Amino acid sequence: MSTAAIATEPVALWEAGATLGEGVLWDADRGHVWFVDIKGRRLHRCAPDGSDRRSWDAPGQISFAVRASDASLVVSLDDGLYRFDDATGTYSPFVKVEADLPGNRFNDGHVDPAGRLWFGSMDDSEAEPTGVLYRFDGRQVARMDEGYVITNGPAVSPDGRTLYHTDTLDKRVYAFDLAPDGSLSNRRPFAGITDGGHPDGMAIDAEGYVWIAVFGGWRIERRDPAGNKVGEVRFPCANITKLAFAGDDLRTVYATSARKGLSPEELAAQPLAGALFTFRAEVAGLPHHVLRLQE
Repeated sequence: MSTAAIATEPVALWEAGATLGEGVLWDADRGHVWFVDIKGRRLHRCAPDGSDRRSWDAPGQISFAVRASDASLVVSLDDGLYRFDDATGTYSPFVKVEADLPGNRFNDGHVDPAGRLWFGSMDDSEAEPTGVLYRFDGRQVARMDEGYVITNGPAVSPDGRTLYHTDTLDKRVYAFDLAPDGSLSNRRPFAGITDGGHPDGMAIDAEGYVWIAVFGGWRIERRDPAGNKVGEVRFPCANITKLAFAGDDLRTVYATSARKGLSPEELAAQPLAGALFTFRAEVAGLPHHVLRLQE
């Protein structure tokens, strides 16, 4: 399937020059787009058209942001989850996770339809399998899977019964059965990336198809529920990291990219690397859910 069959051509909305852009979030209630620069330690926010830009320094490697049921913005930093106050620019400790593993950092996060946060850790040197997939149910954190060097892209199917998770270095996306109580079972291969690059962040559309950002692959792939590639969106830079469906009809897509790992010659040839991109998709995505906090 051609690129034009599933989306318009991506346009650079904000040439942020992110070293490692990630964690893009559509904040529908406030009409904001959030994203982070993990290695640049910055949190960014803009209006849907790219205007009204704000950026804040972070006191560590910040990898994702989600809205919580108390209206706070919850982000990950080096030693766990924090609440961020955009009025004051302050980060307040919320839940400590892996505070005893300074060689690890967090990477990608996703809130499922039940309001549970799924997020992964990884070896910051990208060498040892110290990464863990976690579930935070609003009260406590649980280890759900482990043995990853780089975890990525938790995402959940429209019916809430399948969780997808990426083993980036293995170039493979896995699927799990997700039970109503939040337990996982039946881990199985869903899709392998064979056309160049490594699978990164994901999002799922209303038809249950999985959109996979490919780091080093110049593209986002669309996979059907059986894992077959049915289309792609090409970008003017190699490292595409994460996407989010947004807008009133959930057909406006925002995607982050990265300058990390590119040589001076590659950077010169890819001046838009590190930008926040946008394009229009032929099919709508799923709404972003809110992290349900419990007493």
